[in-house]
Amino acid sequence: MNEQFMIIDDIPVEIKGEKNILEVIRKAGIDLPTLCYYSELSVYGACRMCMVENKWGGIEAACSTPPKAGMEIYTNTPRLRKYRKNILELLLSNHCRDCTTCEKNGHCKLQELAHRFGIRQVRFDNTAEKSELDTSSLCIVRDKSKCILCGDCVRMCNEIQNVGAIDFIKRGAEMSVGTVFDKPIAESNCVGCGQCAAVCPTGAIVVKDDTQKLWKDLSDKNTKVVVQIAPAVRVGISEELGQKDGENVMGKIVGALKRMGFDEVFDTSTGADLTVLEETGEFISRLENNERLPLFTSCCPAWVNYVERTYPEMMSNISTCKSPMQMFGSVLKEHYSHSSKRIVNVAIMPCTAKKFEADRDEFKVDGVNDVDYVITTQELIAMIKEAGIVFSEIEPEAVDMPFGVSSGAGVIFGVTGGVTEAVLRRVLDDKSVSTLRTIAFNGVRGMSGVKETSITVNDKDLKIAVVSGLKNADDLVKKIKSGETHYDFIEVMACPGGCVGGAGQPFTMFEGKQKRGEGLYAADKMSSLKRSEENPVMMSLYSGLLKGKVHKLLHVNYNRGE
Repeated sequence: MNEQFMIIDDIPVEIKGEKNILEVIRKAGIDLPTLCYYSELSVYGACRMCMVENKWGGIEAACSTPPKAGMEIYTNTPRLRKYRKNILELLLSNHCRDCTTCEKNGHCKLQELAHRFGIRQVRFDNTAEKSELDTSSLCIVRDKSKCILCGDCVRMCNEIQNVGAIDFIKRGAEMSVGTVFDKPIAESNCVGCGQCAAVCPTGAIVVKDDTQKLWKDLSDKNTKVVVQIAPAVRVGISEELGQKDGENVMGKIVGALKRMGFDEVFDTSTGADLTVLEETGEFISRLENNERLPLFTSCCPAWVNYVERTYPEMMSNISTCKSPMQMFGSVLKEHYSHSSKRIVNVAIMPCTAKKFEADRDEFKVDGVNDVDYVITTQELIAMIKEAGIVFSEIEPEAVDMPFGVSSGAGVIFGVTGGVTEAVLRRVLDDKSVSTLRTIAFNGVRGMSGVKETSITVNDKDLKIAVVSGLKNADDLVKKIKSGETHYDFIEVMACPGGCVGGAGQPFTMFEGKQKRGEGLYAADKMSSLKRSEENPVMMSLYSGLLKGKVHKLLHVNYNRGE
């Protein structure tokens, strides 16, 4: 037998560099159950659902066992089926079972596996204690009674995001996941990225739901509800509503929102075009004066929170530009300021931290939010389903005027590297098609957590970094502070892969994020406007509504450590 093969259920399967036998098994077309395994995280081996039986009758965890040539294992023996059912029963014996009212109903991995393995009754008494919900955060809700101690959230928060807001506390039967001194999550160093909720297999951590309050405003005849849709939403909503994964369904989203009662629908890509123009101007100014470099982007609120909490002395390096959502929110509130109706300004975002951003005092005028509601992609999906809208049958519609035009540069903001590419399209003097294509292959695209590129502007060589995932960002900041490396411009997105992998999106693995990114690049390719400065709405705004109000409406003054 070829030394690169192992035997799985009597079938030879080739080994090609997989780090554990679980990956080889899944490559063979077998869906081995897991509750605590994610390829992006370290192996924890807590749930024991992935146990396999070897030819000698021993059992071992597939997630933590490296593959070896000649191994013979079985994945579906009577002993393993009984073993998995016992594990599920024991988990359910200490788990809240109010499934019909759980936010994760229909998307819960524990529920899915209980159904798959035919758990119709639990032999053990339910010992789950009713716990008080932690609703202190504007971004997420925690319910300890639904936690199965899989450790997914802990590893995500510590390994990928480097925040460390949550960890295992206490020991033995009293062990739980919590914050330091078990304080409410809002009193911890949580930055609101929500990636813990993204990987949680149950309803122990979920995105905070603000839809019911919004429904009331949509039903109020004296209220005008306007909404903006972030670039990543159009490619993140597809699969959950019966479309192809990563498909751009912006037109259908607009049509669905109109049916639900939204009065005006806009594209946050228009706000992204404003961000490109303002951020590029700021970047050039800092380069000319050789001050406060590198310039860090300010589009990601979780990143801004992280710098405030971890590196406050570097706040002066964060761009003064508001995020595209907040820029557009300010513009929309100003545009409708003379309306006879009460204006409710809604943003549909792939991000949980945007809920926190919208409620910051810096983005309020006389105590009133520029953006009244932030609804995630997940919440939008729930609203569409609640309204009974058959998404596949919705006719696509266009966004509304006078802000109904955006560039391809604004659309690609939703994927890691997109902000940088949009800025490069603006700062480079050569506007030819060949240069545009060269930028795309200059190292800014792709799902890598850290990317580097360099450009020449005004005979000066500039070094640029693109980072996603806060651990990667933290490592980069440490290198900058130690003098080990230097950059002039750095794009940071807290969520791995950028906004396409935001915690407010339906959860997907690496391949799904890639498809979503490809969907945004395809939309850019079909756009006749490739650069933000080509957008006629920009000219109209700067000569009209923004005249004399650019700094007030488009920039923000955080505590910048100056």
